[in-house]
Amino acid sequence: MARVRSVSVGSVSTRVHPTEVDCEVRKVDSGSDGLFIQLSTFGSANRASEPKVSQTIQLDREAAMRIRSLIEETFGN
Repeated sequence: MARVRSVSVGSVSTRVHPTEVDCEVRKVDSGSDGLFIQLSTFGSANRASEPKVSQTIQLDREAAMRIRSLIEETFGN
């Protein structure tokens, strides 16, 4: 669980993951640190225990705009 410090494009090729998870998005107002978008993923459907958050990341405006730019480069407007 962490706030994203920077966003960069990797150079190593990768492949699609074999499992799927659900993701919940929330707006977080931290007051002094401003607004964040929080992405929380839940364990896969094959998880033995009940669904619970397995990873959470928080993006400030700068990180979110960088990812937005990369999404538009990849998928178009």
